[in-house]
Amino acid sequence: MKDRILVTGALGQIGTELTLALRNAYGNDNVITTDIREATAPELKGGKHELLNVTDLRTLNELIKKHNITQIYHLAAILSASGERNPMAAWNINMDGLLNVVEACVTHKISKLFWPSSIAIFGPTTPKNNAPQHTIAEPSTVYGISKLAGEGWCKYYFEKEGLDVRSIRYPGLISYKSKPGGGTTDYAVEIFYEALASGKYECFLKEDTYLPMMYMPDAIRATIELMEAPAQNITIRNSYNVAGISFSPEEIAAAIK
Repeated sequence: MKDRILVTGALGQIGTELTLALRNAYGNDNVITTDIREATAPELKGGKHELLNVTDLRTLNELIKKHNITQIYHLAAILSASGERNPMAAWNINMDGLLNVVEACVTHKISKLFWPSSIAIFGPTTPKNNAPQHTIAEPSTVYGISKLAGEGWCKYYFEKEGLDVRSIRYPGLISYKSKPGGGTTDYAVEIFYEALASGKYECFLKEDTYLPMMYMPDAIRATIELMEAPAQNITIRNSYNVAGISFSPEEIAAAIK
């Protein structure tokens, strides 16, 4: 039997493109998207979509049973910049949502779970160049705090419950297919929209601030390759570092000009 995949937060920046890649790989009917909104994007309208707030464990359990789900990609979250505007809402969505999903995975014997972490777990004390896999993690945002705590929960559920959970620490992701969703690195996408719409953009970062970035197709490929790897090859159960490129707001502005 083919895997049946549930994607939470499927209408976000990552979810939109990951869903398309998963449907290409597993078939349109085997990938069920969920979000707190209806799927209005034309590219996602052809498949099955359900309304889901990930803090609602009862509905999550019902959808897993209804669609015979075997794998989950749990993307639903409030991102860094948005999280700073409403810290408690970000904590509740990010942590209660994750705990609901891992509990549901154990209950329904889900074969594999993907949950994204982030470079937001790092902070001012982390080495700025080529941060090691195991290094100082002292996040300065509620988003980063929730992701660091989530890494601990994922490793715990692997060790205590045998849950095959896999994770990547995404850097900033560069995509044109869906608008960014409130992350610190999203300026690198927003600046292009604003250049076209108004001819100006005010960035909240200093012009010489370098942040790690990655092109969305590379992030999607890394995610699927990680999920398709044999379990015995997965040696990190909190979250893997991935590397792409780094640039500053000043460099992007110069390129647009």
